[in-house]
Amino acid sequence: MHNNLFSKALIVTTTQLTMILIAVASIFIIFILIAIIKMYKLKSENKKLMQTNAYKDYEESGEDMHSGHLYGDH
Repeated sequence: MHNNLFSKALIVTTTQLTMILIAVASIFIIFILIAIIKMYKLKSENKKLMQTNAYKDYEESGEDMHSGHLYGDH
């Protein structure tokens, strides 16, 4: 009797399984959409930063990121 009750509790109908899968897929779609929106926002922000004078000045000066006190070049 215990075994029969336990096996009935584990039975999931196809409708229930479908609903669970739809819910999980919806959550993943929401996460993917959020990631895509953030990617485009970061892309546009990066584009704005690349057009600023500070970046152009740095690029024209030809400074090396690895020179300086941190890497032992005094």
